[in-house]
Amino acid sequence: MGFEPPQRLVRALGESYGDAAAADWLARLPALTEEALSATGGPAVERVAAPGGRSSLVLLVTCADGSPAALKIAPPGAAPELERAALAHWNGWGAVQLVAAGPGALLLERLHPEVSLRSLPEAKALLEAAGTVRRLWVEPPAGHGFETVAERTGRRIEPMRACAAADPGLEPLVAAALAAREELVAHSPELLLLHGNFRQSKVLAGERVPWLTVGPEPLVGERAYDLARLVRDRVEDLIASPGGPVTARRRIKKLADSLDVDRERLHGWTLFRAVESGTRALTAGRRQEGELSLELASWL
Repeated sequence: MGFEPPQRLVRALGESYGDAAAADWLARLPALTEEALSATGGPAVERVAAPGGRSSLVLLVTCADGSPAALKIAPPGAAPELERAALAHWNGWGAVQLVAAGPGALLLERLHPEVSLRSLPEAKALLEAAGTVRRLWVEPPAGHGFETVAERTGRRIEPMRACAAADPGLEPLVAAALAAREELVAHSPELLLLHGNFRQSKVLAGERVPWLTVGPEPLVGERAYDLARLVRDRVEDLIASPGGPVTARRRIKKLADSLDVDRERLHGWTLFRAVESGTRALTAGRRQEGELSLELASWL
């Protein structure tokens, strides 16, 4: 099957897995696509969704019954089996509906990838985001294989320290973020199923309901962790605004109060996730992205 994967995906795979491993998976993509199509009922391919995501190839397809769908094909490192388990558990409640699945592939209901919450004014986008994410916070299925917030964030401690060692100017911010994490994981108040990477661009317009989330990186833990990524949405606008620090802190208060989440815990997880994301971007060579996240963290 001949098609070109979006360059955004090619670059992101190289950053995540290394150029050699990414090239190997991309070389096998035509065969993987044929296998995925066969395993999910043989839908007809319309086109590649572009620019697409950073972790998987998405094909717009038509099922045998004529219904539109999206076929997502992901490398093993993206843990598609965990995404499948989370989507199956949510069963369309607040999230895209899982139609079928195959090895490394998910057949999903078709949403409108060109219309996300980022297309709305900020206040309306935050309101809709809050209403969507709260539907996802449910008890995880029995015997689940999802990692915990403590486990996921624990794996990121050493890379953060290594980044600070390479740039001593980051040491105070990294130390503050790690101290916040240590205090937060010592007394986690709840273990709910979380999206893991929830933000405005992960909420797309749908037909079944107005807004549905996509692309979970599921784990279990407290709601404040899931909400923390949403705080720094549209960070470039916050940085450019003279009232950015005040707006960021107001956003924490507003989101915490609207979803009955502890404000201090949301503040702590926002600090940690902003510093972790910023140092990871710097390490990957995405300097502008990293500096934006770290500047927001410095306001907290």
